[in-house]
Amino acid sequence: MIDVDADTCVLCGLCTGVCPPNALDLTPTRLEVLPHCSECGYCIPYCPVGAISGGRARGRRG
Repeated sequence: MIDVDADTCVLCGLCTGVCPPNALDLTPTRLEVLPHCSECGYCIPYCPVGAISGGRARGRRG
């Protein structure tokens, strides 16, 4: 499961542009992982503050 730390996320949206299944929904107040997330982890290294974790790429950054 992809996990977003809401306290750390700065809502920059960099992760949403690289998500292959388009499973990240960015609103003005939060980033939500949608149910059709494939847990590929592509979004993880794009988060400039390390707010995204989990997925099949667990523990791997950049």
